[in-house]
Amino acid sequence: MPYVNVHVTKGVTREQKAELVKDITHSLQRVLGKNPEHTHVVIQEIAEENWGYAGMLTDDWKKSQS
Repeated sequence: MPYVNVHVTKGVTREQKAELVKDITHSLQRVLGKNPEHTHVVIQEIAEENWGYAGMLTDDWKKSQS
């Protein structure tokens, strides 16, 4: 039973999530021969203020890039 946990910053649309789940499930089936009915994909959205990147909180990093 494959279990995949995807962490993304908030702002991903429902359509994008559905596409991720479909593509990840398909890849596990194609590459590893895993049954899609046994594949679990969990998407966790994290606020940018709770995510660090390049030594900074992501929301601060994005502001510094403008």
